Amino acid sequence: MMDEGTELSLTIAQIVQRLKATHLHSQIERQAKECLHRPEIQLESLKEDVRNFLKASGWERKLQNAVYRELHVQPLPSHHAAPPEHAKEPLAYMRKAQVNWEKRILKSLNSMCTELGVPLARKRPAVEQKELANKWNEMGTDEPDLSRFRPVYAPKDFLEVLISLRNPNHDSSEEASAKSHWGLIQVPLHDRDIPQMREAYSELSLTTGQLGIDDHTHVPPDLFESEHIRIGKKVVNEQDSAAAQQYSRQGCPTGLRADLWALILNSTNEPEDVMHYEQLKAGVIHHDLLVDNLIYKDVKLTASNDDYYFVFEDFLYQVLLCFSRDTAVLEHFGYNSATPPKSYIQGKVGVEEFAVVYPPNGVIPFHGFSMYVAPLCFLYNEPSKLYSVFREMYVRYFFRLHSVSSSTSGIVSLCLQFERLLQTHLPQLFYHLREIGAQPLRIAFKWMVRAFSGYLSTDQLLLLWDRILGYDSLEIVAVLAAAVFAFRAENLMEVTSLTSAEAVLADLSTLKVMPLIQIFLFATVI
Repeated sequence: MMDEGTELSLTIAQIVQRLKATHLHSQIERQAKECLHRPEIQLESLKEDVRNFLKASGWERKLQNAVYRELHVQPLPSHHAAPPEHAKEPLAYMRKAQVNWEKRILKSLNSMCTELGVPLARKRPAVEQKELANKWNEMGTDEPDLSRFRPVYAPKDFLEVLISLRNPNHDSSEEASAKSHWGLIQVPLHDRDIPQMREAYSELSLTTGQLGIDDHTHVPPDLFESEHIRIGKKVVNEQDSAAAQQYSRQGCPTGLRADLWALILNSTNEPEDVMHYEQLKAGVIHHDLLVDNLIYKDVKLTASNDDYYFVFEDFLYQVLLCFSRDTAVLEHFGYNSATPPKSYIQGKVGVEEFAVVYPPNGVIPFHGFSMYVAPLCFLYNEPSKLYSVFREMYVRYFFRLHSVSSSTSGIVSLCLQFERLLQTHLPQLFYHLREIGAQPLRIAFKWMVRAFSGYLSTDQLLLLWDRILGYDSLEIVAVLAAAVFAFRAENLMEVTSLTSAEAVLADLSTLKVMPLIQIFLFATVI
C-alpha cells in the first residue's frame, strides 16, 4: 500500500498532467497573461494579484470544477509495482470473463457482417451525403429495411455470463455455499447491509426533506420545495460542481435539473464542444457504419414504441450516431474493464499495424442502449448540449452496466447487492421465488442494466438519476430493485411460476421512487 502523502502527490501530478492538455488550461494561461496589463496587478505581489484576478473573474471556479471532475472520473493511482491492467480491473478472473465476452460480441458482429454482405464501414456517395445532411433533423421519417439486422446481444445474454462467473480461489463447495447465498451471482464481492446504507444515504432519511415525496411530516411540502428551489438557484449561480452534487441528493427541481446535472458533470457546452459535435456530425454524413443499422434498429425496437420517448426519435439518432464516431470516448477504457474491439483494414486481416478500433468510440451498442439517452431528451433540446451530457453520463456511469468488473458501481456488484438485500430482509419471498423457478434477478436484471430507463415514468426516473449523480454511484439502482420486490411482496408470494411473477412486476410506471427507497432503507426492521 502507498502512504497517503505519496498517493496524494501522485493524484495531484496525474490531474495536473491531464489538465495541461485541455482547452481550459490554455484559456486560463491566456487570461493570466492578458491581466498583466491591468493597473491593479503589481510586480511585487504579482503571483497573489494574478490569482485574485482569476478568482474574481470566475476562472478559479472553472478550474476547481475541472479538478473535481477528474477526481470523480479518473481512477486513483495504483501501486507503482501493479501491472497496468490493474487500473482497468484488479481481479484476474473478472478480466478473463470480460475478454471472453468481448470475443463473443465481436464474433456475433463479424458473422452478421459476413452473412449480410455488408461492410463494417463505407464512404457514402456524394448524393447520399447530401440527402442525409438535408434530413438530419428528421431521420425518424426514414424507414430503412432493418429486418435482416439483429441486436448483437440482449441483456439476458449478458446475465448468463454473470451467472457463470466464479472465483477460482473461493471455496464454493456445498457446505460453504449452502449457508451463504441462494442467488444466481456466486462471486464473493463486498456489499453493504442496511445499517451501512443508512449511514451512506443519510440525506434520504425519513426526517429529511425530499423532492419526490408528497407529504413531509415536519415541513409542509410547498414550504420545503420553495426553500429547496431558492437554494438550487444559488447553487447554479455559484457554478460549483461539488455543491450541485451535494444538493441533488435531495432531488433537483424540474426547472433547474438541466443546469444542475450539467454542472455536476462539468459539461460546459463551450464553442469548442459545439464544434466537436459538428465534426462528429460531419463524420456521420461522410461514412456509413454497420453499427448505424444496429442503432436504427435499437431505437425502432425500444424508444419508438415508448409512450414517453417516441417523440425524441430524431434526437436519439443524432446523438447515438455521433457517439459511435467519438474517439474521445476511448479515454474511458483506461478505467473500464472492457477493451475497445478492433477490426482490420480490408485485405490486411491479422496484420497488427492495420488494426483499427471499431466502432471508432469502442462501444458496440446492444438491445436497449438508446434508453440511456432517451430520458436526457426531456432536459436538453440543443443537440450538442444533450450530446455532451450523455457522453459524460456514459463514461462515468452507464459503461459499468454492461461490462464485467468488481467495481462497487459495476453490474456484478449491483446484482449481488440486490440479491443480498432481498435474501436478508425478505428471505421467505426469496426462497419462494427460487423454489418456483423465478429467481428474482432474472426479473430485475433488465431494470438494472438500463438504470430503470423505460420502466419508470420519466419524472420518477429523473428523481432516481438525481440520486445517482448526487451519490456518484449506481448502488441506489440495486436498492430500488429490491424495494420494488418488497412493495409487491404480498402478490409475489401468491405466484406459482416465473411468468406469473413477471406479470406482477410488468408495469412499474405507477411507482413512486423515493417513498419506496425510503421505506426500504429506513423503515425496514433490522
